[in-house]
Amino acid sequence: MANLFERAPSARSKCRGCGRGIERGELRFGERVQNLFAEGETTLWFHPVCAAYKRPQPLLETLEASTEAVADRDNLKCTAASSLAHPKLVRIDGAEKSPTAQAKCRHCREPIEKGTWRIRIVFYEEGRFSPGGYIHLGCRKDYFDTDEVRDAVLQFSPALNEVEREELTRALMA
Repeated sequence: MANLFERAPSARSKCRGCGRGIERGELRFGERVQNLFAEGETTLWFHPVCAAYKRPQPLLETLEASTEAVADRDNLKCTAASSLAHPKLVRIDGAEKSPTAQAKCRHCREPIEKGTWRIRIVFYEEGRFSPGGYIHLGCRKDYFDTDEVRDAVLQFSPALNEVEREELTRALMA
């Protein structure tokens, strides 16, 4: 079975990219992968925009083959193309303030100071996103090979309130 777009028949599935629920009737992207625990395949569900950031190649292939009416098709293609052009962008898993000074930046290897913003990264392995560490905001351009990370960081930071989002946006613009 191929990857697909479909309307969620219930609100039980969660997006593999952001971890939030996919509401009943909402369009979702399903990536078919080999089932690691049994014979056959299984489907990993994503919000389309989350798939554009985290699984751009399968999403683009499915968009090209799909006749399903996909809202913001052009924006999804643009986001996925950007993620393909800068392969490390798929690792972005949001941002947070560092609760301690123990973590080190994966790029410069320097400690990330307590109370400063850091970008969480993950690695995709065998159908799962595994934690991969953190990046200083100041190291983002060198690590991701682009400075255009704001939209992805905000997409995968749903726990931030509006004030924190504005503060993070200002920090990313600085």
